Amino acid sequence: MAPVHKVALIQLHPKPLLPAENFSKAEAFVRNAAREGCRLAVLPEYHLTSWVPDEPGFRESCADSSFYLKKYQDLAKELNICIVPGTIIESEGDSLLNIAYFIGSNGEVLGRYQKKNLWHPERKHLVSSAHQPHEAFDTPLGRVGLLICWDIAFPEAFRELISDGAQIICVPTFWSLKDVSDEGYALNPNGEELFLNSTVVSRAFENTCAVVFVNAGGPPEKGENTNFAGLSQVSVPHIGSLGKMGRSEGISIVDLDMNVLKIAEDNYKVREDMKAEGWHYAYTQIRDASKL
Repeated sequence: MAPVHKVALIQLHPKPLLPAENFSKAEAFVRNAAREGCRLAVLPEYHLTSWVPDEPGFRESCADSSFYLKKYQDLAKELNICIVPGTIIESEGDSLLNIAYFIGSNGEVLGRYQKKNLWHPERKHLVSSAHQPHEAFDTPLGRVGLLICWDIAFPEAFRELISDGAQIICVPTFWSLKDVSDEGYALNPNGEELFLNSTVVSRAFENTCAVVFVNAGGPPEKGENTNFAGLSQVSVPHIGSLGKMGRSEGISIVDLDMNVLKIAEDNYKVREDMKAEGWHYAYTQIRDASKL
């Protein structure tokens, strides 16, 4: 029988340039998730520093990335829980890299991914992983892939991970309701909410996978009156969104039944078609089809 994994969506509100305070709050959420029996806890993109790259102290606030990665490794081992610590900004010479990690319940780093598809304003601050392939990896929950935020706009990223056998794709995100121009916002003030809800669910259906989408939330004292989009959720085919949150900071715990993915593949046969000899989109694959 396929397992059911309890997953914690930690929709943290990151305070700008305060990594120690943000880590302390994240740690408390992860400990709560472990007490609830979760096997995986996922945090948002930029959860340690927020995204304020033009602030004078921003690069300095990113300087202790390896220190916080080690603290998450120790926490995962102590609590026997897998952790995706959102993203952690790392320095490489004069460059900044936006990195997501998957830490196993034994404290080992099982997966590392550098954001590939940078949102337009990020491009003058961050370096993309460019032509490095998207790679899945083995975890206690099965085969997992990592993507970050704006990556969800590119079906190709998901298909490459599916070609490498991913069943679960974790997507730490930092997305607001006003990430578009005034003209775009005027067309539909809820347009970004529509984008996220539609896209996250579509990616789950079209790839017979689970999408663990965890966005930053707004300050708890503001409730839903915030431009932070939130909407963290686990999306699976047939069902759609599970545990979907509002806009404010908080935690949602979801039971992810892996049998749903088997039922979806039995019905839609996406992976079966992808590994068939002579598949008409085979030119898009760079993987060994045996992993499908």
